[in-house]
Amino acid sequence: MQLSSYQRGLLIVILGVVCLSFDGLLIRLSDTDGWTIVFWRGILMFCVLGVLCSVSKRLPTLRSNPFSSLASAILLGLISSLFVLAVMNANVANVVVILSTAPLFAALFSRIFLGEKVALRTLVAIAVCMLGMGLVFMGEGAMGMLVGNLYALAAAAAIGGNLTLLRRYPAIDPMTVVAGGGLLSATVALPMASPLDLDAQRYGVLALMGLVQMPLATVLINSATRYLSSTEVALFYLVETALGTLWVWWLLGETPTTSTLLGGGVVILVLVLHAWIGLRLERQRLQLYPGFVGK
Repeated sequence: MQLSSYQRGLLIVILGVVCLSFDGLLIRLSDTDGWTIVFWRGILMFCVLGVLCSVSKRLPTLRSNPFSSLASAILLGLISSLFVLAVMNANVANVVVILSTAPLFAALFSRIFLGEKVALRTLVAIAVCMLGMGLVFMGEGAMGMLVGNLYALAAAAAIGGNLTLLRRYPAIDPMTVVAGGGLLSATVALPMASPLDLDAQRYGVLALMGLVQMPLATVLINSATRYLSSTEVALFYLVETALGTLWVWWLLGETPTTSTLLGGGVVILVLVLHAWIGLRLERQRLQLYPGFVGK
């Protein structure tokens, strides 16, 4: 059975986000400082994807979109670094709940930079999610995690920005910019990292993260923007919110706070309703205009 473009996009983004959901767990298992994690996973991502780009002759694609590719690489480097620093300074549950607001940033940026209309339901979702975010930021123990929460919020904004950029410039090669983002994040982290002071077990976890998990997840998610809107792709970060919290809670016993569970429940419920309404409207449009095929 041949998949439609929309079905292909859904499959790609689901696989990518499920793979990404192990990020927080692997960061915890690496048991070292944040800058060292940023360095090793960045440089390993650059090595593995750089080789693949060279073998598959993808590097010439940079000439067609040099500035947009550089901007995407910078944003990817920021996302990687901010996520690690967030997890090092806050509970994984807090971080993934805050990251689930990425679709709202994607919607806002699509309005600002692509001229796409922001639906009333999206504006309402933004307002309610801000209340949920307030519970996460002001709940028990929140002051001790304020820095980590702010890192996570900045990462969510960067995710929305990068997905919007990829939507605007579909010719950007995802694998090439992910490799570039890895190199940029490793370069920034190196002066503050201690890359040679780890044992074999920590190096093994970092190798799994940098050579397999992160490259595969990031390339899949970025590739999905060729078939789905940036807002739709970002909505699937809800899967990471649930699974990322579950892995760390189940395997490491890192229990989310009550305020995080409550605030996260508000955010997830609102975004699920937002996505459900959007899909219903899309089906109605397809019924009225059966020949219409969205990008």
